[in-house]
Amino acid sequence: MSTEPVDALRRIAFLLERSRASTYRVKAYRAAASALLAVPEAEVRERVAAGTLRELPGVGSSTATVIEQAVAGRVPDKLAELEESAGGPLVEGGQSVRSALRGDLHSHSDWSDGGSPIEEMVATAMELGHEYLALTDHSPRLTVANGLSPARLARQLRVVDAVNTSLGDGFRLLKGIEVDILDDGSLDQDPSLLDQLDVRVASVHSKLRMDAPAMTRRMVAAVRLPHTNVLGHCTGRLITGDRGTRPQSEFDAEAVFAACAESGTAVEINSRPERTDPPDDLLRVAVEAGCLFALDTDAHAPGQLDFQAYGAERAERLEVPVERIVNSWPLPELLAWANP
Repeated sequence: MSTEPVDALRRIAFLLERSRASTYRVKAYRAAASALLAVPEAEVRERVAAGTLRELPGVGSSTATVIEQAVAGRVPDKLAELEESAGGPLVEGGQSVRSALRGDLHSHSDWSDGGSPIEEMVATAMELGHEYLALTDHSPRLTVANGLSPARLARQLRVVDAVNTSLGDGFRLLKGIEVDILDDGSLDQDPSLLDQLDVRVASVHSKLRMDAPAMTRRMVAAVRLPHTNVLGHCTGRLITGDRGTRPQSEFDAEAVFAACAESGTAVEINSRPERTDPPDDLLRVAVEAGCLFALDTDAHAPGQLDFQAYGAERAERLEVPVERIVNSWPLPELLAWANP
């Protein structure tokens, strides 16, 4: 079976991302795919015949080999290798939950600390069968992640409108944000801009070692705010990965999850393998508290949108009621909940 050069390059990048390869390894394949899109097919074939593919900006030796093999009607060796090693299921179990999900409420683009343009995130979400994807780039205080100032967020909202206009019916890119929870529990963005969004994920990114009573007050205040729809990666822990490990924040989980249940704020089941947040014991507390949930990827690259498999396995194993997972809901119901 043959494959088109651009499709082969994109699929290689996707498989590398879902297997948690470094961004550096992936960028070459996405850059080459972008470069190829601007070149007529006839010219690509001419360059393959003449051996001049590498004269194209963004095409190097490895990506040129992929293109040459695809043009020759072959499945590129790199793609075949990755399909064998990384193309299978990410985890056993969770299919019943995964099949019920309609979208993802937490994703990042290259507007903040993601690795790909908005359009590439959307294309991959559609290929995965999503009906909607929330674009939730960071808020201003998280400067290390190139958080969006009010002016940049306002520009991004216009881009989202343009993307949705080009897509037509069948898929919706939701206007969103991952907004920092400040020390006093307030949110790090202009309230008038928060009013314009479809969904808001509120997360703690600073002073993660705050003492438990203060952290509890901070989180309870945040989840009770009308703008807060989802409490993101609530413990802030890191258990593996290139960033190292980090212990979970200390807080009164029963109090925080009771506030979430009372206010209708969803507790995020963060599916990133390095987070797996909340841990199993706290997720059980949230289920018992009657919370809603958002089963999200926190994807920073298109291939990471497939990480929902990890969260779905946990949700199934820990008996999270599917009807309480908000991104299993049809879009009109989701938007009515997020903006009552």
